Amino acid sequence: MTLRTRITLLTLGLLAASLLVIGVAVYSLLARYLYDELKAELDDTLGQVVRLVNRGGKTLLDLALPPDVYAEVDVVTEPKLSVEALKEALPLVRSPTLGNARLRLSDADYARLLREKLIWARVLLERPGAPPLELLVRAALLEARGQPPIQRIPVVVLVGKSTAAIETTLTQLVRIYFLVAFLVMLAAGLLAHLLMQRTLAPLEAIARRAEGISARSFAPLPEPEGADEVAALARALNRMLARLEAAFKSQRRFLADASHELRTPITAILGHVGYLRRRTNPSPSQLESLEVIAREGERMKKLIADLLDLAESEAAWRFEPEPVELRSLLDEVAIEFGPSFSGEIRVEAPEEVWVYSERDRLHQVLANLVSNAIKAGARHVTLRVRSPGDRVILQVEDDGPGIPAEHLPHLFERFYRVDKARDRARGGSGLGLAIVKAIVEASGGEVWVESEEGRGTTFNVALRRAAAPPPPPA
Repeated sequence: MTLRTRITLLTLGLLAASLLVIGVAVYSLLARYLYDELKAELDDTLGQVVRLVNRGGKTLLDLALPPDVYAEVDVVTEPKLSVEALKEALPLVRSPTLGNARLRLSDADYARLLREKLIWARVLLERPGAPPLELLVRAALLEARGQPPIQRIPVVVLVGKSTAAIETTLTQLVRIYFLVAFLVMLAAGLLAHLLMQRTLAPLEAIARRAEGISARSFAPLPEPEGADEVAALARALNRMLARLEAAFKSQRRFLADASHELRTPITAILGHVGYLRRRTNPSPSQLESLEVIAREGERMKKLIADLLDLAESEAAWRFEPEPVELRSLLDEVAIEFGPSFSGEIRVEAPEEVWVYSERDRLHQVLANLVSNAIKAGARHVTLRVRSPGDRVILQVEDDGPGIPAEHLPHLFERFYRVDKARDRARGGSGLGLAIVKAIVEASGGEVWVESEEGRGTTFNVALRRAAAPPPPPA
């Protein structure tokens, strides 16, 4: 997930959480306000009904109640107050809005009314030919004036009003709020995405340019205008690149100069060793010493040549890939190593397969890989060509002892040897595979190794497929 996406999602998450908290707060405050208003209205209506009942009114038709208010006064006929007595109370007066229906509380509400004398309750009013209506009811248990000889009689006064208008208002609020919140989220998401795109565009440009930086190219990164963090980062990276370029140039210059300077004394040493062998009559111990000097001198000579190759590959290596035909190149390498190899070199490649590289450099790659296989003790080496898709894969497969898994990630590092003592004895410099990797990457390809102890090793070189060049004009 990109940084732009993460920041946009984080912004939308925070905005959604904020909108949710605000929505819940607004909904709760509005619901509380509307229900408080309804309760105040029902309290006033209850007081009015109680006053009129105490004055001996027989009907509520004259009470001038609002048309949306439902009221009922029930007389408790049982001498002892109980839940059953309250349920069996007889209606004394009712508002016209009730018609033949009655306001009835649940058993639990009657029990609370018996204890508290004044309660709020929710009542589902059943209406003939119409859906049930949910009411908020204010219920009171009190004593009203009766007819002599009864001075006081217990009555249940119920006053209710529908909550449909409040619930409709709250439902509309939720719908409108969610619609507005969705539009706000959509607009915020687009704005956040555009803002992140504009903010991170310089970083993306820097990243693209940084991908192209290598030991051969230290082109400075684009520096955005302004004094923000992105511009400061670009300037810091450019200063770091300048220091790295200076360090690499100094390293390459030292490597090239040292290699050139070492060639002359090594050539002189080998020349004098050859002269002493030909023109003098050394003793056996002296001859042994001369052979050691010659062997180490040849190893040093090869090391110097490898160092020069690496220095050139990292500096001004003029590498111009061109179409190279593989079958003839593989046959050439097999013929070159055949006379000095007691084993077998096989070539498995179709005719007319072309890749982009330099023929001499690709020959150097194959020669290094075949030489490594022979030094490792292989008896059979196979040079194979595979052609999957738009790439061509060269394989150098051997039946040698294989390479331990812990060494595989380091094989292409400079001066790395799997068996240091044996490679040193055979003249290995530890730079051959590093040169192979440099050549292959300069050709736009890649190289990797597959190996298992006791089952041999396979080096794979993947290169871009090329079309066969047109024949020269007659």
